[in-house]
Amino acid sequence: MEFFKIRRDIPFMRHALVFNLVSLVTFLAAVFFLFSRGLHLSVEFTGGTLMEVSYVQSADLNGVRDAVASLGLKDVQVQNFGTARDVLIRLPVQKGVSSAQQSEQVMSVLKAADPGAAMRRTEFVGPQVGDELATDGLKALASVVIGIMLYLAIRFEWKFAVAAIIANLHDVIIILGFFAFFQWEFSLPVLAAVLAVLGYSVNESVVIFDRIRENFRRYRKMNTVQIIDSSITSTISRTIITHGCTQLMVLSMLLFGGATLHYFALALTIGILFGIYSSVFVAAAIAMWLGIRREDLVKAGVKKEEGDPNDPNAGATV
Repeated sequence: MEFFKIRRDIPFMRHALVFNLVSLVTFLAAVFFLFSRGLHLSVEFTGGTLMEVSYVQSADLNGVRDAVASLGLKDVQVQNFGTARDVLIRLPVQKGVSSAQQSEQVMSVLKAADPGAAMRRTEFVGPQVGDELATDGLKALASVVIGIMLYLAIRFEWKFAVAAIIANLHDVIIILGFFAFFQWEFSLPVLAAVLAVLGYSVNESVVIFDRIRENFRRYRKMNTVQIIDSSITSTISRTIITHGCTQLMVLSMLLFGGATLHYFALALTIGILFGIYSSVFVAAAIAMWLGIRREDLVKAGVKKEEGDPNDPNAGATV
């Protein structure tokens, strides 16, 4: 499906060096903020008090947040749990205040706002659990990176695998840099969004790489730069449709999803925007600089090519 078709190839690679210098500066700035400011980790990573409160009627989450905020507590997570009448509250650790005292303070203000509020359970999540979650998150990220590299190396060529991983890690580090700079809360949903961006970004790279391989077989008189420019240009319509629809859905979560989905949707929004950019200007450019050639992608089909060299199906192999 195409909304439009561009007749002349856009010379993307002519400006590849400039765009990649911008990417390098942005990447280094993100790394700097990660080390200087660090991530503002949520209760799941740092430890804290977990409370489950039930109401007679549907709970007003904004009212619960305002009541808890009146105690001077920051970074409190409030969300429905199971039904609209059950609320899950995550409280950060307070120096000099025990988990039991924290729970009593919260319940006092909740009962003052709604006498029907009742405590169902409370528990303390220790920092050691947070350390375990952080470790598991890093393992998940490493597993995704290794899996993507193996997949691209097998399906295409190792140069494409290296280019895609550099581009995708570029997206991830920039997302983390935004969260470090603005000190937005980094929670498990945000970690899930970061992993989702990895898969989403690599999908766009695979589409472009697949078109590059196809065009190497189709246009034998074009050089590598012309092939890459043609491949990116021919996928622009698909990119606009796919990413436009996805971005509309993510923006709806960002604007109307409430506090629970806010940072999750924000991470996805940043990741999608930079994912498009990196797939076009970072991944494709790095593959070009690594010296990707026609011989790297069509070795198996060179001897079988027959017929008109301009025939799209000529020499195609499965």
